[in-house]
Amino acid sequence: MKLISIAELETLAKRPREVCVSIFLPTYHAGAETQQNPIRFRNLIRKAEELLIEHGCRSEDAKNLLEPVRALNHNEFWQHQSYGLAIFRSQDFLQYYSLPLDFAELVIVSNHFYLKPLFPLFHGDGHFYILALSHDVIRLLKGTRYHIEEIDLTGVLPSLAEVLRFEEPERQTPSHIGTPGATGGRSAVPGGVTVFHGHGAGDEDEKENLSQYFHRVNQALREFLKEEHAPLVLAGVEYLLPIYRQANTYAYLLDASIIGNPKLLAPEELHAQAWEIVEPLFLQSQQEAMNQYKELLGTGKASSQIRETIPAAYQGRVDKLIVAVDRQLWGTFDPDTQTVEVHPDAELNDEDLLDLAATQTILNGGTVYAVESADMPDNTPLAAVFRY
Repeated sequence: MKLISIAELETLAKRPREVCVSIFLPTYHAGAETQQNPIRFRNLIRKAEELLIEHGCRSEDAKNLLEPVRALNHNEFWQHQSYGLAIFRSQDFLQYYSLPLDFAELVIVSNHFYLKPLFPLFHGDGHFYILALSHDVIRLLKGTRYHIEEIDLTGVLPSLAEVLRFEEPERQTPSHIGTPGATGGRSAVPGGVTVFHGHGAGDEDEKENLSQYFHRVNQALREFLKEEHAPLVLAGVEYLLPIYRQANTYAYLLDASIIGNPKLLAPEELHAQAWEIVEPLFLQSQQEAMNQYKELLGTGKASSQIRETIPAAYQGRVDKLIVAVDRQLWGTFDPDTQTVEVHPDAELNDEDLLDLAATQTILNGGTVYAVESADMPDNTPLAAVFRY
C-alpha cells in the first residue's frame, strides 16, 4: 500500500495547469467481491474518456491519455488493494494510491487534480495506527473508522539480533526472525519482524535489551511515519508498554493503551478497542473547530462565504476549514485579481471551489475537516476560521 504524504499532495496540487483526470474508486480487497473491482474500474475509465471529450479532447487523444491507466487493470494490481483507489493522470504523469478510505465512485476532469476526497487523511479523522508489542512479533496496523489492515514491516524494523549484535553473548536475549502461525483468528502476520524470548518480566538484562531494541524500533517508525500526524495506540502486556514509552519520540503516541497480549487478538478486535480510544479525539477536534467557527462568525474571523474564503485560503489566512466532501461548487478563481466566480453548473475550465479552498488551506499549514454535507454547520458547503 502506497501512502500519500503532504509533500506528495503538494506535488499533485502544483502540477502544471493542463488536462487532469482524477479517478476515485472504492475497492474490495478480499472475498468474491474483488471480482467487481476491474469491472467498475473499466466503467470509470469510460466515464473519464467521455468527460475528456466533453472537455475538448479528440477521441483518439482521450484514449491515448488513458491508456496507461487501462494498463493497470491486471491481476497483480488488484491483489494489492486497500479500501479506496485514487488515480491521477495528466500528460506525462501517472500516480495512484491504494488508501484506507472508502471513496465514493467519482471521475473529475479539470485543469488540475481533484484532491478533496484525500483530505480526511490529513487531519487525523482519516486514520490512526496501532503498534502491537508481544514476545512473538511487533505489528503495525493502520485503521480508519470502519477498517483495519496490517502494514508489512519487512525491511522497516531491525531485528533484536541486529540491534544486539555487538553485545556480549551472555547478555543477549535469544532471538530469531519469524512469523507466527494462526493465533486468535489470525492465519499469519505479514512481514513478521522479530521474535524475542527472554527470561521473564522481571529480568533486568531483558529489560535493558528491550529498552535498547525499542529505541531502534522508535527511530525506524519515526522515519516510516515522518509525514504523519495520526494518533498511535500501543497494544501489549503491561510490562512492555512503559519500556517502549520511555523510548518513544513520536509526538502522537496516546496515553491510553490496549492492555493484554495482542497476539491473541485478531486485527478486528484490536481495531474495536483502539477506536474506543481514538474516536473521542477525532470528534473533539472536529467539534472544537465547528464551535470556534460559530463563536467567531460575524467578527471578521470566520466565514461561510466562498468569495471571501478562497482568497483567504490562497493567502494562507485560513487556520481551520470545514468542507463538504460529498459536494462540489463549480467556478473559477483568478489569483492575480483575487476574484471568484461561482457557476450553477460546471463550465469548461471550471474547478470545484471547495476543493481549491481545502487544498490551499492544507498547503499553507491549515487544518481541513472533510465531512458529509449533513454534518456541516449551518448547512453551508464550507466554514472557515481565519488566522487573522
